[in-house]
Amino acid sequence: MKRQRVIVWFRQDLRLHDNEALTDAIKSGEEIFPVYVFDKRNFNTKTRYGFGKTGKYRARFILESVQDLQKSLRKLGSDLIIRYGITEDEIFKIAQEIKSSWVFCNRERTQEEVEVQDALERKLWSIGQEIIYSRGKMLFYTQDLPFPVTHCPDIFSNFRKEVEKIVPVREPLPSPRTHFNPRSIKVEAGEVPTMTELGYEEFEPDPRGVLAFKGGETEGLKRLKYFLWENDLAKTYFDTRNEMTGGDNSTKFSPWLAQGCLSPKMIHYELKRYESERGSNKSTYWIFFELLWRDFFRLMGKKHGNKIFLKGGTKEEHDPCLKNDRHLLNLWIEGRTGVPLIDANMRELAATGYMSNRGRQNVASFLVKDLKVNWQMGAEYFESLLIDYDPCSNWGNWNYIAGVGSDPRENRYFNILSQARKYDPSGDYVRHWLPELSEIPKEKIHQPDMLSEKEQNECHIRIGADYPKAMISTSRWQ
Repeated sequence: MKRQRVIVWFRQDLRLHDNEALTDAIKSGEEIFPVYVFDKRNFNTKTRYGFGKTGKYRARFILESVQDLQKSLRKLGSDLIIRYGITEDEIFKIAQEIKSSWVFCNRERTQEEVEVQDALERKLWSIGQEIIYSRGKMLFYTQDLPFPVTHCPDIFSNFRKEVEKIVPVREPLPSPRTHFNPRSIKVEAGEVPTMTELGYEEFEPDPRGVLAFKGGETEGLKRLKYFLWENDLAKTYFDTRNEMTGGDNSTKFSPWLAQGCLSPKMIHYELKRYESERGSNKSTYWIFFELLWRDFFRLMGKKHGNKIFLKGGTKEEHDPCLKNDRHLLNLWIEGRTGVPLIDANMRELAATGYMSNRGRQNVASFLVKDLKVNWQMGAEYFESLLIDYDPCSNWGNWNYIAGVGSDPRENRYFNILSQARKYDPSGDYVRHWLPELSEIPKEKIHQPDMLSEKEQNECHIRIGADYPKAMISTSRWQ
């Protein structure tokens, strides 16, 4: 028997398609009250090492995503109730006001998110209501896996062997197709705040960025269609995915996945449809492979909990040589290390909130293995700046690079010079973000610290003045 009124609490699932919480709510309630709370603890607050919890790029992406969700709900005769404050308090107030029966939401698994949902649950119990949890983040359902989460392999290759050819991926749930029932009680809708109201300055996107990321389900589905169907980029993804310039070399789905504007099951569904109509290849498999990594990191977060945030990682073994060196960290953040590949990537991140996966691996390795700076500081900076920040993926990747997570290799180390020559052979990416190096020929572009006085004059650059001296000589990687 249906209950009268139910709340759908939108979190990092800002979409109508494949939204299990929304689907369950529609099945269970006659009157649906969608809610989104801009939690003030996430905006204009600081992390442990003093970075903004949510940087301006992600803040704008979230605002755009919420606006898009609101617009989609209005087309169905509903609306999105928007609040600003403490999430558990705001939803509790609405639950009291409308005398709802349940709050439906997609469950989160990392500490801060769990604390919020637990606090709300306790409040709801006090008035005889409860939370009904659903699944919204993963490609696979945990109940479909051949092992309990606590027994999930800690090595990705082992995890992949156990699931990729055995566990089916369910089809995505459809978006609601009919109008929502009218509400018998009026609730103030509230308004999507502006950037200024959230404490940020308005800004124009940097034209040098690889893509003008815009939040929302509409834009996420548009990107999926563009990549697979309109430009056939799934044919070449494997060969281009590590390139650092241009918007078409990799899928760029991650920002929409992080905010739940795109479902991983929807990507998989479209990918399988693409393979059936246009053929499968190494590239289509590799897109699936990346979705597997995403699920793996989330399972590591579920299995190991807060260990992914601790210095010793899931291995509980930290390197005593790593220091909280703020000076070295700042040079890395500002792109003033004197190592072009590192500086170009860090300047791109600062200017756009985005960096390629290849770039992330290199700058992380450099910070940890070359500068000997505590990896947690780098992970927190990424948390602040990245437009596509996801707790499990971000911290899982840093665990991996720092050697305290899921990696069978004892000492994963990136030779920055060989990486630069392989993935930016002509130096186009470096010149794009470091215009002061624009006149250096490609043979020397990745080693400006090796330029003689005569060569510096010929290239119209002075190392130490126009561009920093290298913190670590590039001859180290010869």
